[in-house]
Amino acid sequence: MRNNLLEAIIGAAVLVVAGFFLFFAYSSGQKNLPKGYILYANFERIDGLNIGGDVKISGVKVGTIKSMEIDPATYQAKVGVQIREDIKVPDDSSAEVASESLLGGKYVAVVPGGSERFLAPAGFITQTQSSISFEGLISKFLFSKNDQEKPKLAENSSPQEVRPNEGVLEGQRPEDIKTVIVG
Repeated sequence: MRNNLLEAIIGAAVLVVAGFFLFFAYSSGQKNLPKGYILYANFERIDGLNIGGDVKISGVKVGTIKSMEIDPATYQAKVGVQIREDIKVPDDSSAEVASESLLGGKYVAVVPGGSERFLAPAGFITQTQSSISFEGLISKFLFSKNDQEKPKLAENSSPQEVRPNEGVLEGQRPEDIKTVIVG
């Protein structure tokens, strides 16, 4: 009986500590929400963005991503970002989906324009650059049909051996010499 009482006390202590950690995580997460205003931007692709992700200007976090939805008229992704109220965004600014690293997360980078006028709350950033698909880039690189065609030899000819620096005159660089094989 005494063993069961000890296990119950240890179990209760573990639950109290776990509850303390949950309370601490929830309360500290709520303190970091900046006050500010919402701006919107439409993107073709937003691969890798998440609600709660960062919004940065010149690499400095100035807000968070608050919403993502599909615009039914254009079928583009409409992203709502909350910007700190002390940051004013010029109306000719642009927004792009940028990567933190090759394998890291993505964020919205705002590139300020040079205008003297600023976007009002609920305004739209009209110049945007969508997320780059690394898979698409790799497949284009690997499976491109626009590769330079290899030179074809005449039927009865064989490739000739070309020795490095052969035929190079004094003062010429080997990369400046073009080799032509005549079959």
